[in-house]
Amino acid sequence: MAASAPKRFDYQSAEIGEDLGSYEYVLSRETLDGFRQAVEDPDAPFPTIAVKHDLTAFFMAYEDNTGGVNAGTEVEFFNPPLPGKKIKVTARISDKYSRRDKPYLVTEARAVDEDGRLLEITRTYMMKKPDELGKKWQPKS
Repeated sequence: MAASAPKRFDYQSAEIGEDLGSYEYVLSRETLDGFRQAVEDPDAPFPTIAVKHDLTAFFMAYEDNTGGVNAGTEVEFFNPPLPGKKIKVTARISDKYSRRDKPYLVTEARAVDEDGRLLEITRTYMMKKPDELGKKWQPKS
């Protein structure tokens, strides 16, 4: 990812397919062990689910004062990550649409290890008009 400061997010200007950049990190044994302890599963193979790769990249690329409501997350797992291996994440805006007059943004990230093994693909669906949340339950003035 470029060292430039994040730009201000504007839903209207966001383009489907827009590159959100990439970043790399090394999965440590401590991170894997901590994840397994947190989920109480000594064999849990995918600690990367706690990272939210797509949103990490989004917030590296954008300053977003709009906020958003998580309307759903999809994660496809392919190969478990191995401790000590470098993981490269590439991300993009994969879709944007309107439903019930509310704007939605979909981000997607692919995580691949240093050996080229696809680890996971993560997609997050965000409603980008959070002030609308719960309005139908608010008393009418």
